[in-house]
Amino acid sequence: MFEFRDLFQWDRFITPTIIKTFYWLVIALIVLFGISGIFSGLATMAISPFGGFIILLSSLASVIVGIIAARISAEFVLIVFRINEHLGAIRDQGEQRQH
Repeated sequence: MFEFRDLFQWDRFITPTIIKTFYWLVIALIVLFGISGIFSGLATMAISPFGGFIILLSSLASVIVGIIAARISAEFVLIVFRINEHLGAIRDQGEQRQH
């Protein structure tokens, strides 16, 4: 985890340690909006059964697509930071060979 003083120093990145928390918050929001869409679809079914069914299906599809997109986004951020770490290791190896 990170310490409070890490917020004011630029020696290490805090994003890789907190990205999982943001991921789970996004998942929770996606699920809440999905549940809201499902209830909206069920309420619309009383007025228009076909329209309500379409809203219900689109809400379920949106939840699935949203979860996948959130995971891909979180992994992309982590990959960028891993690339940075690996490039730093390669740079350090190059410096050791020159000395």
